[in-house]
Amino acid sequence: MQSDSQERWKRRPDGSNWGDFGPDDALGTLNFLTPDAIRRARDEIREGRIFCLSLPLDRPGRPALNPRRKPPVIRPTMRGGEPNYNFELAKSQPGSTDIISDDRVDLYCQYSTQWDALAHGGSLFDGEGTGPARATYYNGFRAADDVRVTADGDGGFTSSAGPLGIDVMALNGVTGRGVLLDLVRHFGPQRRRVSYADIRLVIEKDDIAIRPGDIVCLHTGYTGRILAMGDETDVDELNAHAIELDGRDPALLAWLTKSRIAALAADNYAVEALPATPVAPPAAAAPLHEHCLFKLGMPLGELWLLDDLASWLADNGRHAFFLSAAPLRLPGAAGSPVTPIGIV
Repeated sequence: MQSDSQERWKRRPDGSNWGDFGPDDALGTLNFLTPDAIRRARDEIREGRIFCLSLPLDRPGRPALNPRRKPPVIRPTMRGGEPNYNFELAKSQPGSTDIISDDRVDLYCQYSTQWDALAHGGSLFDGEGTGPARATYYNGFRAADDVRVTADGDGGFTSSAGPLGIDVMALNGVTGRGVLLDLVRHFGPQRRRVSYADIRLVIEKDDIAIRPGDIVCLHTGYTGRILAMGDETDVDELNAHAIELDGRDPALLAWLTKSRIAALAADNYAVEALPATPVAPPAAAAPLHEHCLFKLGMPLGELWLLDDLASWLADNGRHAFFLSAAPLRLPGAAGSPVTPIGIV
């Protein structure tokens, strides 16, 4: 049962928008994807050219970025004790000429190109409750009541993101005007923590208009390097060239709030620099995640593949494009693989 809505959003943290979209809201800034915003996005389709903005979902080449997340494993389903792959249907239906291939996949939801659902990041901001109930998520949804993990009786666990699951995001759809900020083109491939001043410089130099409901995409070249590495991911090499947002920059967080964008995506590992700049505790270890997921309900996209799109946009003097990026409609998941499509 969901916790009482009136009690939830009364505990509103500073800088949040809890309650602004209603006490039971689970969409957050996706509410800015209004019909008008989506109709405006159509104007960005001029050539009819399509860009796939996803890595192959078995990349990075090994679980080097996060040892808890592993590449997908595809296996055949079974039919009568045999792999149901290249299966001759005549074995069960004599005279049939059909060949059947059917499979299953063991999939980590946030290994490769992904969306973070709002249940991906919460906080202990108010100190209420005990045990798991102390954790709070966007709009005041609570662990134990709304976002739960349960022993399954076989030595394992099941989990459910409840009202903040990725399926809510999928049902709403994520289609709108994408706007690309080409950070690597401006700052080069060297390691950099990007501040609001840096973002402002890119916007002004490129004369970029960011409107309410836009989905902002940050190009850093990170996933292009991953693809070039093949099966072996060199984390030290990636880190040496990582361009990431400075989640401790209050001006940057304030801009994300005031811009009224619908979502934020990047081609790097976590959008923000991790570990973040140290501060005195108590404080969030991932401050931009806290601000976006927990306070604003702003979904974060990670490890998107933006190189080809960024190159085309730069060659054609453009920065905006039509974007469709719905996650899997997987009830209860706190994240999802995604195959974003950009159309220009």
